[in-house]
Formats: sequence, structure tokens, C-alpha cells
Amino acid sequence: MKKLFQNYKYEFTKNEKKLLNSFCKQSLKQMEGNNQYFAETKAFNSILTKINSGDETIKLTKDEKTRLTFQMKQNVDHIKKQMNNSWFIKKWMMSSLYNQYNDLLNTHFK
Repeated sequence: MKKLFQNYKYEFTKNEKKLLNSFCKQSLKQMEGNNQYFAETKAFNSILTKINSGDETIKLTKDEKTRLTFQMKQNVDHIKKQMNNSWFIKKWMMSSLYNQYNDLLNTHFK
């Protein structure tokens, strides 16, 4: 049975906040000039301000959570695909980033 109400309050560690902060900034840089991504830009700006607010508990809206989850899944899949097609050194360098994003996704957003 599906839950009627979802809780969108998250308590991130310091490292998770840094990772989300850099992820949101990177996503905003990629989408900033295109009007097609207006809703995503608005959601990521809101997420970024909530992360930088310094609060212990961060409350996201349903829209922000779904957009963030979708973008993170896409990013994890892309990193995994790059790791499969690369040599040992690049795999080794990207495995840390992949593990961080994957742990964050599995811990809070699944």
C-alpha cells in the first residue's frame, strides 16, 4: 500500500551537504541559459538556498525531491557508463565520486 503522505525532511551530514551543493551548482551551470529548463533551474536554486541556510533539517517540496532524485539517478548512470568504458586509472578516480553519489541516492532518496 502506498503512503498517503510522504516526509520530505532530510538530515544530511556535512559531506553530503557539500556534495549536494556542488551537484546543484553544476546542474545550474548546465541549465542556466536555456528557457526550456526553467522549472529545473527554479527547483535547484531553491534546493541550493535550503542547503546553504545552515539548518539541521532540510525540508524539500515534492517537486524539488523528484527533480533532484531524477537528476542524481541520471548522473549515477552516466558515471557508471563512463567507468565501464574507461581504463583503470579513470575508473579508480571516478569510483569515489560514483560511490558518494550512489550512497547519497540510496540513503536518502530511495
